[in-house]
Amino acid sequence: MNTNLKVSDLSENTGETQLRELFGQAGHIKSITRPVDDATKQLRDFAFIEMATAFEATKAIQLFNGYLIDGKAIKVTEVRTQLRQIGRNGFDRNGGRHGQDQFIRGNSRSGAGRRSGNR
Repeated sequence: MNTNLKVSDLSENTGETQLRELFGQAGHIKSITRPVDDATKQLRDFAFIEMATAFEATKAIQLFNGYLIDGKAIKVTEVRTQLRQIGRNGFDRNGGRHGQDQFIRGNSRSGAGRRSGNR
């Protein structure tokens, strides 16, 4: 298990101080990120919390998953990061395209064909 947690279903009234006090009971918190919606400029209904150790992250999940805060039952889950190996042609092993440019024609899996901007 890693040390990164996602806390979902937060009330708009739940602040970083409340999260720090609550999750601090499970151990040392390295960081808390509470994203803001670009369109509405309001806090999103989730936060990311990085605990110092995997043991503390596991403890936080056990203690606080389903915990009521500001009248809402929160969900605490592990953030799973997925590393993808990107080939020279800009594709991962599952065929997903990465990068800014798009293929216009040709065999895009092999990298053949014209790319926009490189005419």
